[in-house]
Amino acid sequence: MLAPLVVAFATALVGAGLYLRWAPTRALDVPNQRSSHTRPTPRGGGLVIVLGFLVGLGLWHTAGGGLSPRALGWLVGALLVAGVSFVDDLHPLPAVPRLLTHAVGAVLLTVVGVQDRELPLIAALPLAFVWVAVVTNVYNFMDGIDGLATSQAIVAGVAMAIAGTIVGNPLVATGAGLLAAASAGFLVYNLPPARLFMGDVGSTFLGFSFAGLSLLGNLGVGGGRLPVTFGLVVLAPFLFDSLLTLARRVVRGERWYSAHRSHYYQRLVQGGLTHAQVTGLYAGLAVAAAAAGLAGLSVETPLREALAVLAYVPMLAVVVLVWRREQLNEAPTVVTQGRS
Repeated sequence: MLAPLVVAFATALVGAGLYLRWAPTRALDVPNQRSSHTRPTPRGGGLVIVLGFLVGLGLWHTAGGGLSPRALGWLVGALLVAGVSFVDDLHPLPAVPRLLTHAVGAVLLTVVGVQDRELPLIAALPLAFVWVAVVTNVYNFMDGIDGLATSQAIVAGVAMAIAGTIVGNPLVATGAGLLAAASAGFLVYNLPPARLFMGDVGSTFLGFSFAGLSLLGNLGVGGGRLPVTFGLVVLAPFLFDSLLTLARRVVRGERWYSAHRSHYYQRLVQGGLTHAQVTGLYAGLAVAAAAAGLAGLSVETPLREALAVLAYVPMLAVVVLVWRREQLNEAPTVVTQGRS
């Protein structure tokens, strides 16, 4: 298990350095009014996360690791999503082909991977499709400041790898560990101030992969089963921020599907915090959520569900922090004149 992780890390690290030499004239992200960065930065670097993951997975498979047809459905879907996203990073595509490809990937994963368990297929398939589509897009939405999506991938990947080891599921343990290792290699170039952005190829691949692994793990594909709440818990910071932001925009009558800068992490940056501070805050929240998810593996319901809810409670601190900083920034400045 260790050798594939090391190879995935090294492949992403070396690949990021090489990509950084190639990308400035081919995939440059120039800041606009919706950007959180201020200088042109190459994007699409998440390609090396995909590459590191694949090389590590190939080594694991060569050493005797097994990929069932259900697991292959997840892998093919993830590569479809990553492929169209990388093309979009290089040459922006219309929304329709991107969305169609994402839908095909999600359908492939759910149709091949989902099976009769607690729910009949007629109910399980649409729920699984929604889960994969939501997490894929949430991860893409949350990749907006230096190091945020990468650090979350490392924490969630490590937590899911530990969980897969505990329940005896080599597919989940290896797949999640490789996602974490490849993301760690990329993080060297993505730490604030970032020299390289992962782009849609990285964010959609990570989102799709985490959604797929948590789904397959819950169904027992590849070994033991993960609780249905596990994916919801380890991805709590991203799910909370995105879904609450979406609900807020809908309630306010805004065009919820249009580009914006109203995620809580973006509002913290607008309120004066640095990328490093916000990324560090969300990494801490991710660690707390991961701890709650892993603790839930050793208890039964309803305590497991209580831990799942508690994983989201620390995110309320982000809401309060955003509110306080925005109140302070909007407060009028009182100017006093001294006597001469």
